[in-house]
Amino acid sequence: MTVATPYQRPFGELLRQWREHRRMSQLDLSNRAEISTRHISFLETGRSTPSRDMVLHLSEHLDLPLRERNHLLLAAGYAPVYGESPLASPQMAAVYDAIRRLLSAHDPYPAVVVDRLWNLVDANDGIGLLAEGIDPDLLGNVLRGSLHPEGLAPHIVNLGEWRAHLLGRLRRQITLTTDPQLAELYAELREYPCDQPEPEVELPGPGDILVPLRVRRAGRELSFFSIVATFGTPLDITVSELAIESFYPADAATAAFLRDTSS
Repeated sequence: MTVATPYQRPFGELLRQWREHRRMSQLDLSNRAEISTRHISFLETGRSTPSRDMVLHLSEHLDLPLRERNHLLLAAGYAPVYGESPLASPQMAAVYDAIRRLLSAHDPYPAVVVDRLWNLVDANDGIGLLAEGIDPDLLGNVLRGSLHPEGLAPHIVNLGEWRAHLLGRLRRQITLTTDPQLAELYAELREYPCDQPEPEVELPGPGDILVPLRVRRAGRELSFFSIVATFGTPLDITVSELAIESFYPADAATAAFLRDTSS
């Protein structure tokens, strides 16, 4: 997968890259942002210099992640406006508290918090069921821990199906962000072995409504589906890039097992 690197480029070139990446013509962007195609052309060729407000206006209508909006501002000669606060910092106390409440309330079902690169930020006690026996060096990244042959992969009953699902999510994330680090991670994960077919398109079988994670743990097969939650109105890069993935029992036997082990 080829990803253009946005750094160290003039504003006009970067603007054109994002417009084309979003499969928009100058007319499309003109209509959406309510500015003339002539002005967009001048901005892309460097004949006009954008104001700070214009950079933010175009970033909004190109649906850029906050991190990339800062890059576009820098390319235009302006200071970034979106901060990137450590989760442990005082101003993030409410966010951290909300995360901890969600994780704790979800026990005994597994739940994890990841950043934009799928690095593990936090988890609840329930994740221990899935993480047991995995090489500790792999646990720092949820995708590596899931798909590496020394990670959870040997215990996943439907590895081909689940691997295709995870790689598909990662491809869509790369398409949205053009993040070169995600592209490197994707290339690495694609090299991991898999002895099962990987469907190119997820099609439901009889009665299927979602793709489950079917995993052998504690001497039995357990089945989960997941819900991914993000913060709805982020103004900080860290907050905007956090995702909480909560796993729920996909069948009655898994639900009963988790209830029994937690009592």
